[in-house]
Amino acid sequence: MSPFLQRVLTVVRRIPPGRVATYGDVAAMAGRPRAARAVGNIMRDCRRADVPCHRVIAAGGRLGGYGGSEALKRALLAAEGVVVAGSRVRELDRVKWTTRNRGGRSRGRKAAL
Repeated sequence: MSPFLQRVLTVVRRIPPGRVATYGDVAAMAGRPRAARAVGNIMRDCRRADVPCHRVIAAGGRLGGYGGSEALKRALLAAEGVVVAGSRVRELDRVKWTTRNRGGRSRGRKAAL
């Protein structure tokens, strides 16, 4: 397993329920800000139950792929309270997990990677 792959999986495991991060966000947090496509490929091929791949979305709130089942990704996110309309996450600013709010739902708390 490559160091980048390990960092991506670590970042994705830390996305709390009810939050999402974009492929680009995950790439940046894993140390390679221009590797969004690589993150997408990792998520596509990941079959690990301990990695919540459904919480990683495309830019602008688009759902992106999820092992070929966008409906399953939509249902998993909805079960966590993420509002999805069509193929987009609504209220993205509220549910987006970033370096500023990585500690969970509190925007002011930071967590080290």
